[in-house]
Amino acid sequence: MEDSKIIELFWGRDEEAIRHTEMKYGAYCHTVASNILYIKEDADECVNDTWLRAWNSIPPQRPLNLRIWLGKVVRNCALNLWERNHAKKRYHGIETLFEELAECLPSDDDTAQALEIKELNLLINDWLKTLSASDRALFIRRYWGGDSLSVLAKEWHITPTKLAQKMYRLRCNLRSALQKEGVNI
Repeated sequence: MEDSKIIELFWGRDEEAIRHTEMKYGAYCHTVASNILYIKEDADECVNDTWLRAWNSIPPQRPLNLRIWLGKVVRNCALNLWERNHAKKRYHGIETLFEELAECLPSDDDTAQALEIKELNLLINDWLKTLSASDRALFIRRYWGGDSLSVLAKEWHITPTKLAQKMYRLRCNLRSALQKEGVNI
């Protein structure tokens, strides 16, 4: 079913909207949540929360791109759950992603002093626009979607080692671009 028809079902308060959304985007939402949480039950909880948030938010919202909107909702839900459970040391996967990016992004203290988060987001988005479509997709899939190097390497038909090197070069490029803009890293 087309996204516009699914959104119309939400607007009409038809419960079939949830069923069609789950059929079309369930696997995608599970992947996003699982890449952050690594615990199936927690990922399931986030996906179910996503369906509830969609039901409660549409209307009044009318997403322009349902897939992106759902991805953002499930990702935020997963990150919130990860933060709540982080003190329990239950997750290790997302920490790897944060550690990889830590070397090319400013610390929280430096960011607050040197640049507001909104400005940093704009700089990163501008940097992403300078990348090839392939490099941009890799970076976003790895650091926004949390996809593993092995999954991405298989899809891009390269070895995980070569992909790790490519990701390192992209992070160095980001670091350099941010430093040129005056961001203290």
